[in-house]
Amino acid sequence: MSEKLLNLWHSTGLYQGEFGQFFMIMVGILLLYLAIKKNFEPLLLVPIGFGGILANIPGAGLTEGTGILHLSYTVGIESGAFPLIIFMGVGVLTDFGPLLANPKTLFLGAAAQFGIFATLIGAVALSYFGIMDFSLADAAAIGIIGGADGPTSIYVASKLAPDLLGAIAVASYSYMALVPLIQPPIMRALTTEKERQIRMVQLREVSRKEKIIFPLLLLLLVALLLPDAAPLLGMFCFGNLMKECGVVDRLSYTTQNSLINIMTIFLGLAVGSKLSADKFLDLTTLGILVLGMIAFSIGTASGIIMAKILNKFSKEEINPLIGSAGVSAVPMAARVSNKLGLEEDPQNFLLMHAMGPNVAGVVGSAVAAGILINYVAGG
Repeated sequence: MSEKLLNLWHSTGLYQGEFGQFFMIMVGILLLYLAIKKNFEPLLLVPIGFGGILANIPGAGLTEGTGILHLSYTVGIESGAFPLIIFMGVGVLTDFGPLLANPKTLFLGAAAQFGIFATLIGAVALSYFGIMDFSLADAAAIGIIGGADGPTSIYVASKLAPDLLGAIAVASYSYMALVPLIQPPIMRALTTEKERQIRMVQLREVSRKEKIIFPLLLLLLVALLLPDAAPLLGMFCFGNLMKECGVVDRLSYTTQNSLINIMTIFLGLAVGSKLSADKFLDLTTLGILVLGMIAFSIGTASGIIMAKILNKFSKEEINPLIGSAGVSAVPMAARVSNKLGLEEDPQNFLLMHAMGPNVAGVVGSAVAAGILINYVAGG
């Protein structure tokens, strides 16, 4: 009897577990707390946090072989399918109206991509000085985290650095979800009270014809010059066209509801599977997390600084707070800009203005991804 009890004890997760696994289970619980209690992007953090808990249960084997987390990761993320399908869903949920009504905000979205290339250079420099060991392809895949666009980061990593895919996926979606925590201190530090109170003029009404033509024009203009950007931008523009054309409402409804929700569930669980202690608690992963944070912070700051520069030459002032929305965390970054604007002036509604650079950031990150894939893979 005692031998059977001993064997039973040895088969439990409590006996098999290591400190790192229990530590990462607590990290998963922390992510759930931030999602449920603080409402930090719960659609992402709930499946990622729960996936992280499942991945660290000793002896369960959910991240191996036929485990559900392993299958989700292999089928959806390694293949690049989930990011492209989610990008189509994001396209359906996107309104190009604010960007078309105020084209200047395109510069804010473009400036926010500076974080991608600055971090690429930083990762190469770390390797040059022997601090880390990243190839140019690794550095490019890490740099794209600065765009705060999870699907784009996963897609680029699957093409350029498959071995770093898990760490990059975790970093990208973690920073996307933690936008309300990371961005406000940077925004306050780079703007004055007077700048945060700037009221912007009401946007003009954009016609349906403009909204139909724009995604087609955008796709052809970018994809013909940069074919490597076509998969991401193509799915994004296709989703947007389904919404704006008005003749495929059933397809549009399915894409922006059932389809994107299903993809988000399994993508979140798959990303959470890479929070397992043996994969997450190592120097390379922690280095990627630090570089990703730097990339995201530089992107946020660059958008704000660009808005301040544009104000030097523009008759109609731009509230620099919307520059931070140039990172493509849609629509969370735009909501954060609006929230800080309302804190300074309860009558200053910046949400629609912030959606301009926010949408431009999505396009900018897709273009940046195409450039990196073309340059690094082609070189």
